[in-house]
Amino acid sequence: MIEKTLRMNYLFDFYQSLLTDKQRSYMELYYLNDYSLGEIGEEYVVSRQAVYDNIKRTETMLEEYENKLHLFEKFQARSELIGQIKDHVYDSAKVLHLVELLELLEEGSSE
Repeated sequence: MIEKTLRMNYLFDFYQSLLTDKQRSYMELYYLNDYSLGEIGEEYVVSRQAVYDNIKRTETMLEEYENKLHLFEKFQARSELIGQIKDHVYDSAKVLHLVELLELLEEGSSE
């Protein structure tokens, strides 16, 4: 569950501007503020089922956006490269590898 929540939070960060105000609000309350379905339903005067359906549809939309645009995937790849660079910064014997990693990172940012 924690992995799903973390993934949804990242996808939400990347794609929230593509959502309606209502979708954005439900996702913020559910994933960022840890509201229950019932609490969101009370706030919007709708049933728990309506909130659940909206959140599930929005999750599906976020996954579809990621499948098409790959922003989170690219972010993860860049983060991995940055982590490797940090691991090598203080090791002068690995300077050549550091240059290769920087070139990979450069190539990725030009896409």
